Amino acid sequence: MINELDNNNHTINIEIDLILEGIYNKYGYDFRNYSKAHVKRRLLNRLSASKLNSISEMQHKVLHDPKYFEVLLRDLSINVTEMFRDPGFYLALRKEVIPILKTYPFFKVWHAGCSTGEEVYSFAVVLKEEGIYDRAQIYATDFNHDVLDIAKKGIYPIDRIKEYTSNYQAAGGTQSFSDYYMANYNSVIYDQSLKKNLVFAEHNLVTDSVFAEVNLIICRNVLIYFNKELQNRVVSLFHDSLINGGYLGLGSKETLQFTTKATKFDIVNGNEKIYKKKIVKA
Repeated sequence: MINELDNNNHTINIEIDLILEGIYNKYGYDFRNYSKAHVKRRLLNRLSASKLNSISEMQHKVLHDPKYFEVLLRDLSINVTEMFRDPGFYLALRKEVIPILKTYPFFKVWHAGCSTGEEVYSFAVVLKEEGIYDRAQIYATDFNHDVLDIAKKGIYPIDRIKEYTSNYQAAGGTQSFSDYYMANYNSVIYDQSLKKNLVFAEHNLVTDSVFAEVNLIICRNVLIYFNKELQNRVVSLFHDSLINGGYLGLGSKETLQFTTKATKFDIVNGNEKIYKKKIVKA
């Protein structure tokens, strides 16, 4: 029985490798170096929902039905987010990064893997309250155009607004959170002034190159879904995208400690995973 289970697992793993290879060759999306556990879980969930018999059947459907692929793409995307997620992170930005950004007449921020945009608007609120939003250019990117469409609209379900208000207060908010949105039936729409210096664009961390030279990169809870090789590649991409002395903010379960660029950064706040690119003298 154990051998049968092992064989079945081995077969599924081979099928997963093949469907990921097929997706890359047909559509250009590269999930081959994502965490195997994450990909396997998402694929098996979709397999069950689709009432297909095997990953191989799913592969055939993916390669011949672009609409089905769009559904699967949403499954494989990482879309867990909320306003002021991990409030301590934003509090640390206010105290340790914002004072440095205030010394620049103009600065750029890259929010990589922005998903549906809640955390982008959160940081826009911080910049507004700190009086430097007008000096900022914020680039918010994701590879999934569906979540980018949601982010661009800035309209979200109202049912989490109480939780978001609590997060905002814990993140050092200085106003009433209700100042930043308008409630409309079951939704809230964020203030248009928060969008003024926001640019949403498609960018794939796995396959694309440097996006822009920026002062700050925020990429939270994305690296945990990548294997070691891909983590190193993406951290190198971030290093190359930052100015000397630029800042990098990661998620609560992420670290630069075991990456190939670990020695190229100083730790600004170890608890909140905020790093600073070391200044290299010419």
